Amino acid sequence: MKIAITAQGQEPNALLDPRFGRARFFRIVDTENGQQMAIDNSAGANAAQGAGTQAAQTLARHGVQVVITGHVGPKALNALQAANIKVYSAENGTVDQAVRDFLAGKLAALDQPDVRGHW
Repeated sequence: MKIAITAQGQEPNALLDPRFGRARFFRIVDTENGQQMAIDNSAGANAAQGAGTQAAQTLARHGVQVVITGHVGPKALNALQAANIKVYSAENGTVDQAVRDFLAGKLAALDQPDVRGHW
């Protein structure tokens, strides 16, 4: 399974970014083979609008099945759901901790936006 975590940096020990579409990076972790990669999201982070939708499309192209983030707006959530990507909430900590918490079943699934757009 490929998991994308919103991150403030590129490294596995980077802090979680609480914003989805405007996160600086996405760290993708493949739980089946252990491979990891970082995606620079500076274009989305600086977009005037549509950052969440753009981010969802990018992650779908990378085959992501789960997103871990702090918050997600309505358009981003719709785009993620349309791509069959499940969203889980983590408030703080590192990328590695978020993955461990997800695999341990400690994170809550988000099925509704929890912030307005342009957050």
